[in-house]
Amino acid sequence: MFYYTDFENELVSLVGPGVKALDIELVEVRYIPGKGSGILRILIDKPGGVTLADCEEVSHTVSDALDVADPISGHYNLEVSSPGINRPLTKKDDFERFAGQKLYIETKMPIDGRRRFKGVLKGLSDSVVKIETEKAVIDIPVELISKARLDIL
Repeated sequence: MFYYTDFENELVSLVGPGVKALDIELVEVRYIPGKGSGILRILIDKPGGVTLADCEEVSHTVSDALDVADPISGHYNLEVSSPGINRPLTKKDDFERFAGQKLYIETKMPIDGRRRFKGVLKGLSDSVVKIETEKAVIDIPVELISKARLDIL
């Protein structure tokens, strides 16, 4: 997962194996700190879609792993859900898997004077995402991506 904070990468290392053991894909892990309590948001997916039972099972698995390691100080709410139709792309493999789909990307710094791009995902080559916009094919180095998602709606 290439645009996470170090803490989010630590959380992925803690909860990822348990989610994978359930034959469920860990799509995204986000920790949003708050004053009284934070939010740990986990998006999951599997072929055929995610059910409420899948979310419950992942929630229990993740809770158990987090209770043992205790990486989050203070109170937090755990949210487990499907990624939805505008699924985030968080792994390099996602850029191959979803080639041909509409895509939205935000970058950390401007490329050709822009930080936001919409177009059709053409794939990934040598850690560079290719996206075809209305005007041109744009090459976006993976390390410059701050946010990427399918752009179905």
